[in-house]
Amino acid sequence: MRKGDLKLVQELNRSMILNKIRGSGPISRISLAKECSISPSTVASAVQELIKEGYVSELGAGKSSGGRKPILLQFAPDNHFIIAVAITNSSIELAELNLEAHIKRKCLKPVKGETGEEVIQLMTEELDLFMQDCRDLERCAGIAVTVPGVVNVEKGIVYYNSKLRLDHVPLKEIIERRYGLRTWIENDANAAVLAERRFGNCGEYPDLIYIVVGDGVGAGILVNDNVLRGSSGGAGEFGHTSVSRSGIRCECGNVGCLENAVSWSAVYSRIVAGITSGRPTVLSELCRGNFSEIRPSLYKEAIRLGDALSMDINEEVAEHLSAGIVNLLNLFNPGAIIMDGSLAYDNPVLLERIREHVQRRGMRILKDGIPIKPSSFGTDGNLIGGAAVVLSQIFRFSLAES
Repeated sequence: MRKGDLKLVQELNRSMILNKIRGSGPISRISLAKECSISPSTVASAVQELIKEGYVSELGAGKSSGGRKPILLQFAPDNHFIIAVAITNSSIELAELNLEAHIKRKCLKPVKGETGEEVIQLMTEELDLFMQDCRDLERCAGIAVTVPGVVNVEKGIVYYNSKLRLDHVPLKEIIERRYGLRTWIENDANAAVLAERRFGNCGEYPDLIYIVVGDGVGAGILVNDNVLRGSSGGAGEFGHTSVSRSGIRCECGNVGCLENAVSWSAVYSRIVAGITSGRPTVLSELCRGNFSEIRPSLYKEAIRLGDALSMDINEEVAEHLSAGIVNLLNLFNPGAIIMDGSLAYDNPVLLERIREHVQRRGMRILKDGIPIKPSSFGTDGNLIGGAAVVLSQIFRFSLAES
């Protein structure tokens, strides 16, 4: 814990003032003083600093209630920017965003079998190229890197990712040493749940679960507005919970993991097995006979077309996922559940079947009325999640030692 001194009080006042301007602006200095219960002189001093640093700007004169018209203040999100890097098991995506998490530009680099140090090298090479086009780096509020797997947020270390074979990678140290910019490392699902709470359609829920189903399966869990991390950063490894005692052995060492039943690799294996066994499917036409061209987008298109094979597989995925989701409901009692990832997003049939299974299986008091929604951000969820990580740090006052 930090010592209670003048600097601490000044930082607290500054944080309160800036967040009030962000949430309630345009607003005058005198209104800030009243609403924050801070003296006008303290407000004036903090606002002067915020204007100098580019976080706040003067909009012009407001209406007068008698006397001189007050000068209104507003948040200035475009004077600074954030760089977000989203590492997945199949790609590395980069974006420049403003302080309201609006994407200004982005690019994507596929991961084609690279693992371990190769992935980190690929990321830094792409980041080098991306930052060449960044304006004044002094205006960069920081870099956020999101990655699936077990992450130690405080130390910025990726402890474990089985598919990318990342093991105790000091990613924060690597990036800060290379670029001299503050860097945050976060699990991708944890970042996404922060984004949903701050910028998405679930802003009213301080208890929220975000589930991603794609190359892997993970969950970001928000409890009373705080990300649940666990003692080593591994909370939310939803994909490595067991759903079958007789299932295959997973890369993590467990048997019958949910990920091996519902991830894209599991779905793809079932598609190929169905085709090779002679089941008729529109996927054969969509991929023009080239099985390697079958992607989640083609699979979801086949579902929309009512393809029997794809619908059967989708139902199996819904059954497994809903069993796991009922467990999450019983453990955490969230206000809402968000579904995302290449298999869940833009797959309304899957979401509807999950809702039906959850209503049938869940505990009545916990399941009734709970919304199960798609992501608010589509394919940009990981990038906006990265921005949310930075914003939650630079705009949230903390009593913890830095």
